[in-house]
Amino acid sequence: MSDSKFTTPVAQELLDSELSERSLIPSLQKKILAIRNSLRPGQQQMADWQSGPLAISAVPGAGKSTGMAAAAAIAIARQYERSSSRRQLVVVTFTRSAAANIKAKIRKFLRDDLSLPQTGFFVYTLHGLALNIANRHSDLSGLQLENVILITPTQSHRFIRTAVEQWIINNPDVYLRLLEGHQFDGEETERLRRQSVLRTEVLPELANTVIHEAKSSGISPEKLREWSKQTTDEYAILSVAAGLYEQYQNLMRSRDFIDYDDMILAALRVLENDSARHIEQNQIFAVFEDEAQDSSPLQTQLLEILASNREYQQQNSSLLTTNSPLLTPNSARAKRPATANSTQHSALNLVRVGDPNQAINSTFTPADPIYFRQFCEECDRIERLATMDRAGRSTRIIIEAANFALKWINNQWLATTKTNNKQQIPDNRQVPFCLQTIRPVEVGDPQANANPAPVGQGLELYTPRDIHHTVELLSQRVIELFGEDPTKNSAAILVRENRQGRWLAEALTLMCKEHKIILYDVGERDRRSHVPQEILALLQFCDRPHSPDYLKAALEALVQRQLIPTQDLNALASLPEEFLYPGPLAELQPETIQKAARLCRSLLRARLELPLYQLISFLALTLNYDQAELATADKLAERVNQQIAGNSSMAGMLSALSEIVSSERFEPVETEDSEERYTRRGQLTIITMHKAKGLDWDYVFLPFLHENLIPGRFWVPPQSQFLGDFTLSEVARAQIRATLHEESIIPDVSQAWEVAKNLKISEEYRLLYVAMTRAKLLLWMSAAQKAPFTWSKPDNLQEQAPCPVFPALKRQFPECVVNLAAISKQV
Repeated sequence: MSDSKFTTPVAQELLDSELSERSLIPSLQKKILAIRNSLRPGQQQMADWQSGPLAISAVPGAGKSTGMAAAAAIAIARQYERSSSRRQLVVVTFTRSAAANIKAKIRKFLRDDLSLPQTGFFVYTLHGLALNIANRHSDLSGLQLENVILITPTQSHRFIRTAVEQWIINNPDVYLRLLEGHQFDGEETERLRRQSVLRTEVLPELANTVIHEAKSSGISPEKLREWSKQTTDEYAILSVAAGLYEQYQNLMRSRDFIDYDDMILAALRVLENDSARHIEQNQIFAVFEDEAQDSSPLQTQLLEILASNREYQQQNSSLLTTNSPLLTPNSARAKRPATANSTQHSALNLVRVGDPNQAINSTFTPADPIYFRQFCEECDRIERLATMDRAGRSTRIIIEAANFALKWINNQWLATTKTNNKQQIPDNRQVPFCLQTIRPVEVGDPQANANPAPVGQGLELYTPRDIHHTVELLSQRVIELFGEDPTKNSAAILVRENRQGRWLAEALTLMCKEHKIILYDVGERDRRSHVPQEILALLQFCDRPHSPDYLKAALEALVQRQLIPTQDLNALASLPEEFLYPGPLAELQPETIQKAARLCRSLLRARLELPLYQLISFLALTLNYDQAELATADKLAERVNQQIAGNSSMAGMLSALSEIVSSERFEPVETEDSEERYTRRGQLTIITMHKAKGLDWDYVFLPFLHENLIPGRFWVPPQSQFLGDFTLSEVARAQIRATLHEESIIPDVSQAWEVAKNLKISEEYRLLYVAMTRAKLLLWMSAAQKAPFTWSKPDNLQEQAPCPVFPALKRQFPECVVNLAAISKQV
């Protein structure tokens, strides 16, 4: 995973020759001033940076990347003014596409506006930066790239599953305690069902959650065990999590695998060495970070070390020699007095830009907006906090709606918290939003067509009868908006779940074809990327059909593809023989189970009757893949058959597929390679709210805004309710974060469960805020009266309450509520 394509090395000879004449300096200063004067006030504060820490809190559409690129180019130019400096600017962002985008903008400023060589800086993703450092000092990092394989651990990853099995073998007493749950009558069928739930759901989910949370914060299994001693829950959840984490680490080391957190830890091991740290710091004059709200504690620590000057490091070398794996800045920061924090940060040449109100990854990654909020607070104390609150992306009514939603949600959260905790003061750090208002740009703003005129009212609020009526209304509005020339505008439908997107794509295909509108379902690519994993699940079942784990994995794949109805898979998998081949005395199976059993038996027949090299293609057809997915499956089959040539066997095929799935080295077949395909004109894009972050369209449609999805209900799956009215993984996550954030008493299970609920609710509302602020000219929102309880059964309609903020928007903007009766008369 090299990030070489996103770096710009310095050509020193070129610099020396082009900058040797001091007469260039006055001209350069004029050019710097010209760039600075072309920016908005918030962007200008970034451009004025010369040293020390600076926090930039920016609203959606404020021009963060443009401002950072301009500030970076100006900082590089000022380095040139100092002539003898050989140091570089390091710019760090969250994704590869963002890195490529900001790199192009910096180079353009250097070339077109400053007439300077396009050098003097590096652009990395966070993990690319860490990998670069670790690779340069492989003897210190312990990372030999030619000998290791990079993975992303997931709940279904074989390392996680293996760690669970080994933990069960090593901890039979604790496992039996989990099996008993709150009560257990010893009935054999129930015991087998609970075993399936624990081994395939509860423990893998706990392991996956804790590995991400703890490892990204520098927390070792030993530290988790220490924390567990401070808790009193009956299952010793953190202790169980520590054991699973430890087993996972042992497996990774024994097989020469690494994950993304290992990259950060490897880089930090390098920086523990005084000599290596000075080498790295002497190459850097500053670090600029974009999307800072998405950084984990260790990632932040890495940037702070690189941005620190040598004198400060010599005075505070104890920060780099702790016994634990490099845990300091964010978790330990809470212990230090404000003066110590200010002293620490005054020594950092670090500019961090972010928006805590757009933090939408904290419930499935270790990122938490609290860390960027803390950095902003510390910079504010030393008067190094700037705000970018002017945004030109959206028309004014959309800005007003987003601002209203933010304030209304915060007020509701505070009122609810006070009601539930009468004796406690609400923790403002966990309020869903920072009170940061989006403001329209000022007259004379350099952005072309800033705060454009709205289309229609600019905000349209619908309450359709049901989801089918929603499609009718949405289709009608799309046809009107695209008009005679559909190539003029861009539009997107933002959904909360991929299953909604798939259903909408099927419902809108004919309309788009008739009116020559391109329909692009982004979720199709995600489904193609799952082809190897789905094929592997079915092949493993064909190889060992009586394995409960393999049977359940195969059934899950079939449910996901909507080939069999959703049902209790644990009950089916606990007795494979009874499910697949019920005897004459067995009770008659319901039709849903019979359908699943027939399909599974057909897979087993194919395994016996077809040659091995045709199995993957057969399974692809069975899974009802579309054209792109079939192409991906053909590519997969060709690669696997090449790998096992000369040793063709089911074991060889499974081994080759397992390696592909584990190492994530297989890319689905793509026809395009740019994120611009999401925002093309003349196209109606269906995309999830999460993937829409960082993008914008002329028209944005937000259908299906129901309470059961936003903010959603924090519930315990029925199959695991024998453990209690909570989930182990979410309790563990909340306990770990509470310890990292507050350094106080670890909350008990009930308190941790409430904290987890609040984290989830807060993030879902931030996700809605992100979705609303993607629109430029028109924001279309709807909440149907009837909708599915679960989108795995879209035809099962029932009354659904709207997302709580939706009725509030209707009350606040009554002129934007669309009269459906009038529309029906027009039609």
